[in-house]
Amino acid sequence: MSRRRSLLPLAAFGALGLFLGACSSPLPQTPTAPGDTDAVTPTLAPPSPPQPEQTPQTTPDGTTTPSPTAQPSSTPQTTSKPGKTTDPASKPGKTTDPASKPGKTSSPPSKPAPPSTSSGRWKPKAGITWQWQLSGKLDTSVKAQVYDVDLFDTSASQVAALHAAGRKVICYFSAGSYESGRPDSGSFPSAVKGKKMDGWPEYWLDIRDSRVLDIMADRMDLCAKKGFDGVEPDNVDAYQNDSGFSLSASDQLAYNKAIAKLAHDRGLAVGLKNDIDQVKALQSAFDFAVNEECFAWDECSVLKAFISAGKPVFHVEYDVSVSTFCPTTTALGFSSMRKNLDLDASRTPCP
Repeated sequence: MSRRRSLLPLAAFGALGLFLGACSSPLPQTPTAPGDTDAVTPTLAPPSPPQPEQTPQTTPDGTTTPSPTAQPSSTPQTTSKPGKTTDPASKPGKTTDPASKPGKTSSPPSKPAPPSTSSGRWKPKAGITWQWQLSGKLDTSVKAQVYDVDLFDTSASQVAALHAAGRKVICYFSAGSYESGRPDSGSFPSAVKGKKMDGWPEYWLDIRDSRVLDIMADRMDLCAKKGFDGVEPDNVDAYQNDSGFSLSASDQLAYNKAIAKLAHDRGLAVGLKNDIDQVKALQSAFDFAVNEECFAWDECSVLKAFISAGKPVFHVEYDVSVSTFCPTTTALGFSSMRKNLDLDASRTPCP
């Protein structure tokens, strides 16, 4: 499921530092990198940015002009959450299960993309309306131009019905965590499963392992086969969380760009989910953004990079009234609404 960000805003940390500095003189400390001495050198090479389309899509949604590739920003400060520090996937041991053997970490996905059946992928425009439903019976009567729904729980016939009603459809799946009970759960080797997410029954993945990207390629194939127009890959900010792996900002940039390429190779639009600190470096590789609670976290201004490029920002708040956040996000050009945290059919869009 989708989730709120677990890190405090950087401004909060700055204020806390000033307060502590005023109270006492800090003792010298030796900085310790996340993951202590078990850091792993990132091996997944960032793929080339997606190439411009030869034949743009001419749909009622229109097209956008890609902006120049942005340069990666400096590595943001990471923060670890309290909790268990033992990584269940880090213990060595013999195994005869081929799925548990180390995978190649310097090669691209083993499966090439199937031939695209469209002349160009969907390129949504900023300002279009959307519905986001990941639980409960799918309500297809909502008057929204875009539906964002679960990849596995939504059938090809439901996608076709939404298309017949003039909707574009995005498939949601987690690209950064393991969830038991999914049809492909057995495909994940134990070595790529890290620590449990705070408050959610999911486990972070080692995004440096090429086998993870192979599984995501299969999910993209299923998304294209069902007829979806775009992809919302969730949990693409593991480097900012206590994942159980020594993931760096550069690891995350490489993985997120690879995810975008997998989508584009299959004729699918792709959205950047949260990952606020890497928006500048990733905006050019993605076709839209999906954000949770940027108003509550005072981060919405960062997402203006998507709007400036003509790309939509699909935004939700959970605990703030529409009368409070809508004036701000509407002025920014976002497609905003208030949702329940379980993301059922209920919605209150900005007027």
